[in-house]
Amino acid sequence: MNVRTIDHVNLRIPADGLADARAFYGDALGFELEGVDRFEAGDKPFFDVRLAPEHVIHLWPTDAFDPPEATNYDHVALVVDEGIETVTEHLADAGVEVEQELASPLGATGEAPAVYVRDPFGYRVELKASVE
Repeated sequence: MNVRTIDHVNLRIPADGLADARAFYGDALGFELEGVDRFEAGDKPFFDVRLAPEHVIHLWPTDAFDPPEATNYDHVALVVDEGIETVTEHLADAGVEVEQELASPLGATGEAPAVYVRDPFGYRVELKASVE
């Protein structure tokens, strides 16, 4: 078996989490939300955060949401085109607190600067510069 890429990640969020998801992933980080109309119409049990043409995060609102803990989730890492200084400035302008900044964490693409933020549901998100 030869895996080419990760297609999507599923994350559970609170049943009333759509507005917070829109504010964080859409407004603050600048990602497009897809399938919201179908979700709101009851035709689909989740909606998507479009990260790139072939990559999404499925957000599944549920009454049974339990916030992530260190024992069941650490973070999802996203490689961004911008330099880490630009990312940090964008986050500050959007009112998103940087939880941690690392000079060169190792990942699948190699070592590059990264910052870590928390989404409104407690999920930790790594925004990592491209490896040069």
